[in-house]
Amino acid sequence: MNGATVQILVVNPNTTASMTETIASAARSVAGSWTEIVAVTSSMGPVSIEGYYDEALAVPGLLVEVATGERSGAQAAIIACFDDTGLDAARAMANIPVIGICEAALSMASFIAQRFTVVTTTERSRVPVEGLVQRYGMAGRARVRAADIAVLALEDMASDALLKLKDQIAHAIEEDRAEAIVLGCAGMADLAAELQREFGVPVIDGVGAAVKQAEALIALGLSTSKRGAYANPLAKPYRGALKSFAPGPLAAE
Repeated sequence: MNGATVQILVVNPNTTASMTETIASAARSVAGSWTEIVAVTSSMGPVSIEGYYDEALAVPGLLVEVATGERSGAQAAIIACFDDTGLDAARAMANIPVIGICEAALSMASFIAQRFTVVTTTERSRVPVEGLVQRYGMAGRARVRAADIAVLALEDMASDALLKLKDQIAHAIEEDRAEAIVLGCAGMADLAAELQREFGVPVIDGVGAAVKQAEALIALGLSTSKRGAYANPLAKPYRGALKSFAPGPLAAE
């Protein structure tokens, strides 16, 4: 980075600040010395994102944080939810690169393993993740398993969440013949190193993968194409509760 400091925004699109702290710690642990990680929690929406309904209602708050971060000088943004919540909308709105941790993790896994398994939280989360695996062209290489873990249970040391996660990883290695494991929730970000040591296969955390890919895009001077699908939104009125989301100067530039 030629000694220049770069700023990467990491947005937790749920409203649980303690989870943001876990995500921020994971991001900073892999960031280069030239990188400043600015981690923020959405100010509106669900406390956790588990399924399509939560995901839809998390998007407005996410977009507010990405827009604010860009105005404040962030050079890239990361959406720290494995559903890649609001990713397409954020890419269309922002003029900086926006990375989803699912896409980042799957890409990273594909560099080091031919077959890998994503272990996510609940069954209602597994189905959207399978859709992303298909979208990102990894359906022939990746399986998705649900560990029957509520997202917020990952922060409860008295829960059996870690045991359930380990059980599914063991099944993935034995039954799926997985050569690597992808952790399918941002709330698992602090577990990757421990699990990699225990199971002896690469374990990929999407937060860390996204940070390194964001750094690469910044270093290469690359950002989201504004030709076609991710062109800036057309200026038009928005009504009702979403009036303030009408495309304004940031999106119209």
